[in-house]
Amino acid sequence: MPLNADLHSHSCASDGVLAPSDVAARARANGVQVWALTDHDETRGLAEAAQAASALGMVFVPGVEISVTWAGHTVHVLGLNIDPADTALAAGLAQIRQVRRDRARRISDLLAAHGIHRALQGALSVAGNPALIGRLHFARFLVEQGHCRTTQQAFDRYLGEGRRAYVPVRWTRLKAALGWIHGAGGKAVIAHPWRHRHDANQQTALFDTFKDLGGEGLEVLAGPRAPARHDAYVRLAQHYGFEGSRGSDFHAPGAGHFDLGRMPDLPASLTPVWHDWV
Repeated sequence: MPLNADLHSHSCASDGVLAPSDVAARARANGVQVWALTDHDETRGLAEAAQAASALGMVFVPGVEISVTWAGHTVHVLGLNIDPADTALAAGLAQIRQVRRDRARRISDLLAAHGIHRALQGALSVAGNPALIGRLHFARFLVEQGHCRTTQQAFDRYLGEGRRAYVPVRWTRLKAALGWIHGAGGKAVIAHPWRHRHDANQQTALFDTFKDLGGEGLEVLAGPRAPARHDAYVRLAQHYGFEGSRGSDFHAPGAGHFDLGRMPDLPASLTPVWHDWV
């Protein structure tokens, strides 16, 4: 029987709602055996997560989700089995968090121009980590204040690309992100590739470059509504020789397509990214 591995989840150290230990408890309750916490551009939750995972009998994989700009769009790269104490990784993530803070101030200014005031303070009030503010924190504030019914509506009206309070940013370069991950002893995995806003030629260029830079894995999820898309990324992983990864991208109970550990199994045709850790 395949291992129940969930190598993509978030806590209140970034834009999740649960503490790292509570994410661990939910993962274990859902039958997860190998678990990674991968907060956005932040590693401060890993020590608590590791302690909780050990107490619950899970194999813990320390991780991070790094924001990268490629061909003018955002790409998310998971660093898995990293050493969070690595100085180059820590310095690089600190730079990205500063970009996030600058963007947050600009989002707040744009929302104020549309009659929604003190949005930055509101986003900070719902953030578990004041050092990392993301668009999802603004979305939760907009729902809390009655400006939107759901966080998705907040993105559709204000925060999504091209909307009233959207602020484009340039994150770090792909080469730099992979350098930090490999320097910290980890593996690099492209997260949820179907979300990236690239055409077919750009996606091919991304995968080619990722492979050339030593990228190891591709996150493969099978949603019940899109089996053809899942099969396409399995074939791409096979074509490039990428190891397969599996993750719920959990942020909060009841949010997203999957709960922790409740995704389809990784296809047997792919080598699991965790094969040499377990």
